[in-house]
Amino acid sequence: MNGLTGPIPGPVWRMGSLKHLILYKNRLSGAIDGSVNFPNLTEIDLSLNDFSGPIPPAFGGFRNLQSIAMYNNHLSGPIPDGIGRLPLLLNVRLFNNNMSGTFPSDLGRYSKLWNLELSNNGFSGEIPANLCYGGNLSAIVLFNNRMSGPLPASLASCETLVSIQIYDNGFSGPVPVGVWSLPALATIMISGNSFSGGIPDSMTAALTRLQIDGNAFSGPLPSMTSSPELRVLVASGNEFSGAIPPGIASLAQLQKLALDGNRLSGPIPNGLSGLTSLTFLNLSHNEISGRIPDSIGSLPVLTDLDLSQNALSGQIPPLMANLKFNFLNLSSNSLSGTVPPTLQNPAYEQSFLSNPGLCGGPITGLPNCRAGSGGGDSSKGVSSPLVIALLALAGAIAVGAVGFTIWEFRRRRGPDGRKSWKLTSFHSLAFTESSIVWGLTEENLVGCGGAGKVYRVPTGNRAGEAVAVKKLFGRHKLDARLEREFESEIAILGRIRHANIVKLLCCVSSEDAKLLVYEYMENGSLDRWIHGDNGGDGERLDWPTRMEVAVGAAQGLAYMHHDCVPTVVHRDIKSSNILLDADFKARVADFGLARMLAGPGEPRAVTSAFAGSFGYMAPECAYSNKVNEKMDVYSFGVVLLELVTGREANDGGGDGKGCLSEWAWGHVREGHPIEKAINGAIRAARVEEMCMVFKLGLACTRTLPSERPSMKEVEQILLRLRQGGGGGWLPKTFGAGKFVFSEYVGAPLLHDRRWGSRRKKVGSEGGGGGGDDDDESIACNV
Repeated sequence: MNGLTGPIPGPVWRMGSLKHLILYKNRLSGAIDGSVNFPNLTEIDLSLNDFSGPIPPAFGGFRNLQSIAMYNNHLSGPIPDGIGRLPLLLNVRLFNNNMSGTFPSDLGRYSKLWNLELSNNGFSGEIPANLCYGGNLSAIVLFNNRMSGPLPASLASCETLVSIQIYDNGFSGPVPVGVWSLPALATIMISGNSFSGGIPDSMTAALTRLQIDGNAFSGPLPSMTSSPELRVLVASGNEFSGAIPPGIASLAQLQKLALDGNRLSGPIPNGLSGLTSLTFLNLSHNEISGRIPDSIGSLPVLTDLDLSQNALSGQIPPLMANLKFNFLNLSSNSLSGTVPPTLQNPAYEQSFLSNPGLCGGPITGLPNCRAGSGGGDSSKGVSSPLVIALLALAGAIAVGAVGFTIWEFRRRRGPDGRKSWKLTSFHSLAFTESSIVWGLTEENLVGCGGAGKVYRVPTGNRAGEAVAVKKLFGRHKLDARLEREFESEIAILGRIRHANIVKLLCCVSSEDAKLLVYEYMENGSLDRWIHGDNGGDGERLDWPTRMEVAVGAAQGLAYMHHDCVPTVVHRDIKSSNILLDADFKARVADFGLARMLAGPGEPRAVTSAFAGSFGYMAPECAYSNKVNEKMDVYSFGVVLLELVTGREANDGGGDGKGCLSEWAWGHVREGHPIEKAINGAIRAARVEEMCMVFKLGLACTRTLPSERPSMKEVEQILLRLRQGGGGGWLPKTFGAGKFVFSEYVGAPLLHDRRWGSRRKKVGSEGGGGGGDDDDESIACNV
């Protein structure tokens, strides 16, 4: 974990007494010396470098070797056969290379091998028959290779096996029956192969993830009642038939259920309300019939629902209108009746098509629910004189409208041709648009941003009294993106009233410029006070003040997320968008990127580009354009880490970590005390409270959105910390829903998907990850 570059000098490869060679995460390159001689070597870790070429056959003669880690390089060629005969070998991690060939046939035969991670290579052939011969194997991670053949029958008796991840290969045949009931098996990810046959109804109780999609499994689905801890069940694209087992409705931990693309029939089971953790449900492209159960509408966290391409009938349950859908598809069924009003939303305009009995109006693409004219000629019986009179009246109105438009245009331009300004106020004002416009001078300029300039404009009422004016556009042809930002900010701030959200006083607009006028914040942004920008002094903002700022900003965001109807997502929370008044009271500001959510969890308009700022953007921004509140939670977590550490959001510490949140997780992962992360300028008697806020920042920056707290929970935790003056009083299980702060009161969780101890077991860190981002028990690349 330094900046070492170039090849390893030749003499290093021949240090005969060397036992440990640990050089991971540098920029070393070149080939491994073919004359390497490490007769006493027990551990080698060359991972996360740029090594190339083959692994020399000499490694098969290092009889003391226990651990080989060379993942994330450019190695090629096969695994030397001799490595399969090493008597002490426990751990092999070669994933993310360009290796090929078949595995050594003796791999696992002569040692107590416990971890094998070879994913993302070009290996071929079959899995060695004696891989678990030593009775110690915990993980097989071989996905994204070119392997084939059946699974060895010996795996059915491998009782130590915790994780099988062999998806996206060419394996075939039935899975040995005993594999499904191995007592420790928690993860089965065998998607994208050619497995066939049936699956037993009874499976291991330890199972948390079952991904078998893209195979040729057939027969009935297992009931899964023997696996109460199951979180992910993905069986799409197989040949399962029969009814959906009612027992699936009892899986209280289930987060994702995907059974699409099979031949399932019969009704959707009743009693789905027991699936209290379910966020994703896809039953599309089957032969399911009957009504949509009312219980679907009572699933508290369901955000993705696809029931399309079935034979469902009846009405859409009214309770479904209360769900926070990011995605909804009920098309190509036989549903009837009226689409619930809250689902008649542009976000769902393709969600109800090909249901001849449904109606809902133009937004849904369905017929209007109002009664028609009955097919007759509605003009019959109307006298010709009346028609002529109506036409004459319409013509007069049109002429008058044109005349008024011309008059208004001339009035607004003024007699001398200069543009005129229109003021729209949201509060009672003691100034006019003229005083605002005349105040837009260079000496009043206080800042510039991507959307325009910001001015401090004196209002002339009392000495020192001023407003902040954000000038957008400033060019003759308005930019469409900035126009949307302007409309978004007006729509949101014009109706919000909260002590911790900046007050929009009015807007002033002309045909080629728009001005937003806010209350002026005397102490500027939080950013300048904690990072010393623009004349601020990071050392002057003591911890109690920082805590008050955190509480205030959390209260403003919690109001937006939980009390506004519809919900408001800011999308650009950062320390420079938290302003401070004369008393250092926090105000959330700059809503240019915010979106009003027309339905819970769904924006009025789909976002087509990245939004936010580097260091503050949640990981899901890289692969999803769906806006939800947990993006703001992540960004606020970064602000909390800024307040505690004094580091900037894009400060990864210079050790390869790209941003503050990654640095913070790495700091904990590497076993450093949290106290060492606290900014020395503010460290005082309330260190315990600072550590608690640091842990809360970690909780907010979890990779999985579902495992971050809500802003309401963040607000409550900060309020209790402020009131208690420390963390010892905090209930060990404080929190609600899926988020429980108890895991952060003690040592923080160390198995976030981005990180993992180098010597940690594969179930927590593992090799290569993949699949869906639903469960942190998936093995992931370091």
